[in-house]
This record gives sequence, C-alpha cells and structure tokens, in this order.
Amino acid sequence: MGPPGFTEKLNNNKLNTLVDAEDGCDIFNDLKDRFLNFKKNKYLKDIDHFENLAKVQTPKFMVIACADSRVCPSTVLGFQPGEAFMIRNIANLVPTFESGPSETNAALEFAVNSLLVENILVIGHSCCGGIRALMSMEDDDVEKSFIKSWVIGGKKARTKAKAAASNLSFDEQCTHCEKESINHSLLNLLTYPWIEEKVANKELSIHGGYYNFIDCSFEKWTLDYRGTKLEENGRIAAKNKIFWC
Repeated sequence: MGPPGFTEKLNNNKLNTLVDAEDGCDIFNDLKDRFLNFKKNKYLKDIDHFENLAKVQTPKFMVIACADSRVCPSTVLGFQPGEAFMIRNIANLVPTFESGPSETNAALEFAVNSLLVENILVIGHSCCGGIRALMSMEDDDVEKSFIKSWVIGGKKARTKAKAAASNLSFDEQCTHCEKESINHSLLNLLTYPWIEEKVANKELSIHGGYYNFIDCSFEKWTLDYRGTKLEENGRIAAKNKIFWC
C-alpha cells in the first residue's frame, strides 16, 4: 500500500497519459490525412514522375534555408519533389571551407559534386531567432551553447550590420543582419575550391533570397563573381536583383 492518495494519483497519471496519447493520435491522424491526400492527388496522378525519382534525382537547385517552422521553401517557393536538394539549419548559415565538417558543407559537397546542381540559393527571412541570438551575443560571451557555437560563424555579418545600422533600433539592426548574413554566406560559399571553380567557369550560380513573412514579399539577387571581392573583409557584388510582392 502506498501513502494516502497514492492510488488516486496513480489513476490520475494514467488518465493524463491516455489523454496525451489521444491528443497525439489526433495529430498523427491529421498527418495521415495529409499523406493520403498527397498520394491520391499528386503521387498517383503523376506516378511516372515519382517512379523516375525512385531511380535518380537531378535537381537544378541546392537550397540552404533556416530551420524556422514558418519559412518552408517548398511552401513559399513551391518546390516540388526532385526540384531542390535542401538543407535547413539555424539562421541559414554557410560555414567556411576551413571550418571543417558539418551537415551543411557535406550537403553542399554532394549537391555540387555529385548531383551537379546549377544553382545554390541561400534563403534568409524576417524575425529570425538565430540572427537575434547572434546580435545579442557579446564578444566575451563564453556560455556553453550549441546555438551560440553555431551562430558565431556569422560574427562578421553582425559586425557589419551593427556598424551600418548603429543609429537604428535593435529590431531594425536584426533585420539588417538577416540580409547581411545571407551575403556573408554567399562569400563563404566561395571558400570551397570546387564551388569557386564552377562559379568562375559559369557552371554554377550563387543566389541570395530574403523572405519577409510579415508582408509576404521576397527579394532575390545573384552574386556577380567578377565584381566580388574575396579578401578578408570581402564584399559581394550583386546582379539580377528582383523583388516579388
């Protein structure tokens, strides 16, 4: 026998567990319905395409986007199965070649050297929590954190953003850094010898994109390799700038 009320507490715990299980079941029932809808209205209607995808993929795009749940590239830009090889990480950052192995540069290597994609698109977005974490960090911040260890790779973008937007509010500085960090990642892409070679030979194009989900607008630009400076404090030259709203 347990202490007074022990049996009642145990029964209540069982009841809570059942309620949680039922809630979880409802969530997955919704996912099941979505999957069956996909199968009926997309997969079976274009089964030849999906059978070909089972044999080989030939995407034109490599997309590097943020892991934020509000900014799925397939939803925002309508990428269909087989069109884009994607990786999503905190703040859509691209580490330098010298930074060593990571999921992002492993995906880059496969996309560029094996899949032979023709375009790399780095997509940033408004209200990015990763960029906000980067902008909030102090130079002497030594707190152990996987997030801080990752976003510190955008330190140069933070420095440029704070210098350029020093008279603006913190939120406006973050918005500035969201865009600056995209260009910083485009420069970092050129630190990979096999990427720079393909860009120089016009076999590969590098693009930046910025999705503002507050007003549902999208900016896109392409890196102009010939005009881009690759020194320590390099800057990109952009071309083919477009704005969709």
